[in-house]
Amino acid sequence: MSTIAMPAPDASILSRKDQIVAALAEAIGAEDVISDPVETRAYECDALTAYRCPPLAVTLPRTTEGVAAVMRVCHQMGVPVVPRGAGTSLAGGALPTADSVILGTARLRDVLEVDYPNRFIRVQTGVTNLSVSAHVDADGFFYAPDPSSQLACAIAGNIAMNSGGAHCLKYGVTTNNLLGVRMVLADGEIVELGGAQMEAGGLDLLGLICGSEGQLAVVTEATLRILPKPEGARPVMIGYDSAEVAGQCVADIIKSGLLPVAIEYMDRPCIEVVENFAHAGYPICEALLIVEVEGSEAEIEDQLGKITAIAQALDPVEMRVSESLEESAAIWKGRKSAFGAMGQVNDYMCLDGTVPVSALPRTLKGIGDLAAEHGLRVANVFHAGDGNMHPLILYNANTAGDLERAEALGAEILRLCVEMGGCLTGEHGVGIEKRDLMGNQFSESDLEMQMQVKDVFDPNWRLNPTKVFPLPASETRRNRA
Repeated sequence: MSTIAMPAPDASILSRKDQIVAALAEAIGAEDVISDPVETRAYECDALTAYRCPPLAVTLPRTTEGVAAVMRVCHQMGVPVVPRGAGTSLAGGALPTADSVILGTARLRDVLEVDYPNRFIRVQTGVTNLSVSAHVDADGFFYAPDPSSQLACAIAGNIAMNSGGAHCLKYGVTTNNLLGVRMVLADGEIVELGGAQMEAGGLDLLGLICGSEGQLAVVTEATLRILPKPEGARPVMIGYDSAEVAGQCVADIIKSGLLPVAIEYMDRPCIEVVENFAHAGYPICEALLIVEVEGSEAEIEDQLGKITAIAQALDPVEMRVSESLEESAAIWKGRKSAFGAMGQVNDYMCLDGTVPVSALPRTLKGIGDLAAEHGLRVANVFHAGDGNMHPLILYNANTAGDLERAEALGAEILRLCVEMGGCLTGEHGVGIEKRDLMGNQFSESDLEMQMQVKDVFDPNWRLNPTKVFPLPASETRRNRA
């Protein structure tokens, strides 16, 4: 049984289920409310599937005004609300409680405006990440953040968790590409922040909302920066017989002043599974780097020449520069399918602690040592360019005690990241997965200041109240309404 605790549901809310569902149906229409216990099971977890709990009800409004109507009903009736994008969160950010209403963005899927001269697109936040780039691709533009789940994940969740992706080394994460939002507060008030204009003065409230994990508001529309597609791009694969040496190669590339568009890392357990799944032509070695550069052909050749020289100095077992669009597509197909491929052969827990690039070699060695101590295997696949680790802890969900061992190992790995000068999360968020580890990175006064910010936006603590903050620290606030 999991060691992650959740509070007991509020019996007074459970007893009013019919009344609450009726009020929601009146507010947005019965066709956009799900209350049948069989159907609500589809929303009992997100991609952190080890933890499950069907919600009281699910709402799927189609407009910002519909979201506001749901929020007003829940505010008036004292019901917690758990915002949900596409349910791809790997940290339990969208895990409901039995007394909560899921507010899903899946039906908020319109593209509202595209402005190429000013390089922005405005969308409802239920649209998928990949569909944003697809919408502007024919006109020579793209949206830079590209999480591995980009085919499925929604912009709403990207904003909630400040998602990144393989190309964030050069282009930044969601917060660097988010220009404005339209959002709904806990009491149903509709608010707009930022927009297509230049950055406004004063408090950076937009930066506060991005990465707030559904704690402060529900974002329904987003204005996103789009960029002209580069003239060209090419990756190089570099294999090493040592994880530490591969980590040193990453550090040396960054130290040289070069700025590749992406530096990705996979270790042997991951390489073997991915190669069997995607047939990308990966060398079977201890560690594989995928380094991509972009620009004109002359720029690409110059950058690849410098990168291959740095890599060659560390004696790689294999190095292969892509010579065609087909080769490049195959290389990236393998990396993008890594999580899905691993899921076909093993249950796993995916972490996302982040460390300074200079600490990668020591961190990789530390993860290996911790895995051996706990008697579990770890496959590593991650964004090496910015130190965003993604260790996959392999376990068997059907073996008693395996989940608890995986949780314990995960906690040790995340503590290691903090000890190395890093942080608990790079892009997945805290959710419930890292909630009880927040004290390892933040002091009590730090957490108190963060909770005071939530007090301003959500005084009654109705929005995603059991996430991010350790339950003992937030107990008084959660129970005061």
